[in-house]
Amino acid sequence: MKALLFVTGRGVGGDAVIALNTALALSEKGFECEFALDHQAPGYLFKKKGISWHKTNIPQAGGHAASKMTILKAGVKTLRASREAAKLCRNVKTDVVVGVIGGGAIIGCTAARMARIPAVGMVATPTDSKIVSQMTTTIALPESPLFGYQTKKNLHSSYLPINPDITGGNKENALKSMPDTFNENLPTILFSSGSTLFEKMAKAPSTVKDKIKANLLVVGGSLEQEYEDYLQSVMHLGYVDNLSDLYQLADLAVLSDDGLMIHEALACQLPTIALKRVKYGRYHNMAGIFPGAVLESDLDDLSEKIVQLQENRLEIKENIEGYAWKILETPLQIAEVVYQKYGEYNLKKI
Repeated sequence: MKALLFVTGRGVGGDAVIALNTALALSEKGFECEFALDHQAPGYLFKKKGISWHKTNIPQAGGHAASKMTILKAGVKTLRASREAAKLCRNVKTDVVVGVIGGGAIIGCTAARMARIPAVGMVATPTDSKIVSQMTTTIALPESPLFGYQTKKNLHSSYLPINPDITGGNKENALKSMPDTFNENLPTILFSSGSTLFEKMAKAPSTVKDKIKANLLVVGGSLEQEYEDYLQSVMHLGYVDNLSDLYQLADLAVLSDDGLMIHEALACQLPTIALKRVKYGRYHNMAGIFPGAVLESDLDDLSEKIVQLQENRLEIKENIEGYAWKILETPLQIAEVVYQKYGEYNLKKI
C-alpha cells in the first residue's frame, strides 16, 4: 500500500512535522509513504532527515491569516494545480492520498478525486475545513472550526499527531548543553514559538525576569535580527535538536497557542501556558481545547499566570495526565482513519 502526502508550506515548520508524524504512524499500518511539496518549498526538514519528495504546485491562501484577496488568488490557481497534482498521483501510483492542512489538504483531495483515488484531508483553517469536508473524509485538527463537531459520518476530530519519541528525552543530557549562567537550584521556564521565534515570544522572558526567579530558556531562531535585543539578559538557545531533553529539564513552558508544541509538552506532562496571539494576531483557544491542563495568557499578565500555575501545579499535573495518553494515541488513530478510507474505497471496487 502506498500513501502520498501533500504538504502545504515550505517543508520547514509545523505542517511538515505533522506530515512526517502522520507518515510514521501510517508506516506502522503497512503504508509506504511519499511526500509532495510545492515547487518552491526548500524542504529543509525533509532534507535533514534524508527524505526526498515530489514537486507539484500547492498554492497557499495564508492559512488563518488569509484574506478574501489571497483566497481568491489561491482559488484561481487551484484548478491548474489540481490537474498537475492528479497527474502526479497517477504517475506515483498511490493507493491513497493524505492532504495535510491548507493548500496541501485542498489540492491533495481535489487531485485525488480527479485521479479517482481515495483521500483523507487533515484540516486546520476555515477555508480548508469548508472545502475538504464537502469533498471527502476529513480530520479536523484543534485549530479547525470543525474541531469537536460530529456533523456527519466522515468528519473526525483529532489532536495533532506527535512523534512519541518526543517523550523520551533525558534531563541530564539537557543539563550538559546549558550555558554557564544556568542555575540548577532554580526552576526552569522554556519559551518557544517553534523553530521561528516571533516578536511577542521574544519579548515574553523580559516581562517576567524581574518578577520570577527562574532559568529563562528561549528556543527558536529570531524571525528578525532586531528581536535579539529583547534576549540580552536571558538564555537564548536558538535552533535546537534536543527539544525532547529540554521538555524533561523544564518545570513549565510558555508556548505560542498554535498547537503542536503544546501537544508535545502535554505528552511529556509538562505544565504549559499558551501565550495568545503570538503569530500574526491569531488565537486558537488552546486552553479551551485542553481545559484544566493549559492556562493562557496575554503578555502583560504573564507573570501572574506563571505564579497561578505554580500555585496550582499538582491539580494541573493531574489534569495533564488525562490528556497525555490521548495525545500519544492520536497518530495511530489518524492512521486508522486513512486505512479505513483506503479499505472502503477498494471494497466498492470489488
